[in-house]
Amino acid sequence: MTVETLHKGDQGSQVRQLQKLLVQRGYPADINGAFDTKTWQAARAFQTQNLDQHGQPLVVDGVVGPLTWWSLQNPKPFIRTPTAVDYSVLPARGGSKRGRAALAAAIGELKANAREIGGDNRGAFVRKYLAPAGLDEGNSWCAGFVSFCFMQAAGGDRKAMPFAYTASARTLLAEFKDNGWASAPGSGYTPVPGDIVVWWRVSLAGWLGHVGLVHSVQDGMLYTIEGNHSPRVQGFSYVLSRMDKLLGFGHLP
Repeated sequence: MTVETLHKGDQGSQVRQLQKLLVQRGYPADINGAFDTKTWQAARAFQTQNLDQHGQPLVVDGVVGPLTWWSLQNPKPFIRTPTAVDYSVLPARGGSKRGRAALAAAIGELKANAREIGGDNRGAFVRKYLAPAGLDEGNSWCAGFVSFCFMQAAGGDRKAMPFAYTASARTLLAEFKDNGWASAPGSGYTPVPGDIVVWWRVSLAGWLGHVGLVHSVQDGMLYTIEGNHSPRVQGFSYVLSRMDKLLGFGHLP
């Protein structure tokens, strides 16, 4: 059937179908055919963690249009990006000892084909990254992945980490700032292997964020390894001088 664009306050069979899809994907809503506040909150939560068919983040507005409908009815798409670097190889130089060790752990996860299994933000790998933060699968796991890599760099001992294990990208950047390890956008800092890079999501003043590990910088391009940008641990590239929504970099000495 042709789907309609749904807004808060709408009612009917398509709202009921929306609610069923949200519940199936792990976002709680009452299946009552009324686009109420709980359904609106569930739709926004879904939008913060999912992509459209082009691999782009959904707009987080609680309006369920064609892109959100597609994402609700299809698995999160894999993103394949051309690259000039081999993400499976640790750069020969650059970065601190602890940063390089965390990057090596990230490369190990990439080689292990770490990914979501059985649905969005679900599966054994996701559970592994979230468990030390006290969270269950179903939550965003980008910061959990980065924390896990630094935990591996500390010998697998969470208590030996130089910062608290967290599943929040913004909290991770805040810890780096508190320790004097962060560089703001526009500061002129050039990131090195094993640094963290943090972006804001939805709103600069909000609480949502995304984080990855720097693999390398070459010819004005930033190469990263990230979790939860797509359904798997994967490498991505950016023009360093044109990074949208950048909150900053963090360098662990």
